[in-house]
Amino acid sequence: MTSGIIFLLIVAVAGGLSFAHYLRNRRLAQKVKEQYDNKHNVYDAVLQQYIPYYRNLNPELRERFLKRTIIFRATKQFEFVEMEEEEHMSLLISAAAVQLTFGLQHFLMDHFHKIYIMKRSYHYGLFNVPFQGHVNEEGIYLSWNNFLNSYANYSDGDNVGLHEMAHALALVNFPEHEHAGEDEGFQYRWFKMFTNTGREVFNRMQAGEMNLLGSYAATNYQEFWAVCVENFFERPSSFKIQLPELYDAICKLLNQDMLRSGIFLEPVNDDYSQY
Repeated sequence: MTSGIIFLLIVAVAGGLSFAHYLRNRRLAQKVKEQYDNKHNVYDAVLQQYIPYYRNLNPELRERFLKRTIIFRATKQFEFVEMEEEEHMSLLISAAAVQLTFGLQHFLMDHFHKIYIMKRSYHYGLFNVPFQGHVNEEGIYLSWNNFLNSYANYSDGDNVGLHEMAHALALVNFPEHEHAGEDEGFQYRWFKMFTNTGREVFNRMQAGEMNLLGSYAATNYQEFWAVCVENFFERPSSFKIQLPELYDAICKLLNQDMLRSGIFLEPVNDDYSQY
């Protein structure tokens, strides 16, 4: 009798959680659809104004990018610290995440529920040097003025939005306190392709070799990865000329090639039917 009651309780709780998950997804889908239908033109104009990557996409890919951006934003809580929120801010920050993951099936970085935005560089912990952004288990942190400047000067290989989203993508796929990451395909390509080439370049840089990635990339392997992402998107031609094997490895890892018409190496099948 007791075991039967326990079983029924477990079933009831599981059913309740499933129903709550269903309701949450339904509300999310409705929110995304309303924003896409009602503000499509406004959001498209904002992305075209600020995001060079988006401007260079063909109309079909811009539609896909915009929908992913709206979906990503709807799944996050944006906390503005000592500054007033404006609608375009969360849209642009979401676009940075979508730019990085545009060739991937998994793009929501579900581990992260909160993104914190500060007005300018900030102090964190016991560090004396101010931060432009950082990522930890609790969230993604960005300074708004540096974020905007990064996209205003989109050719120097310095982009705090892409840099921190690269750290976030690594964390969700290689978590410290969980058994598995979000994307097994990404994990496989990371070790098979990126690390096979990247470790050699990183080790040479730590030994003193210099290249377009700059000295900060030699700080540690995670910073090396994030700086690679910045330069991959902002200086693809120079990257491919100087470090062709590493450039090719990142293309395969992210399923994108900035120097290729159509961008994707392999097709990505999105299911937006619920939206």
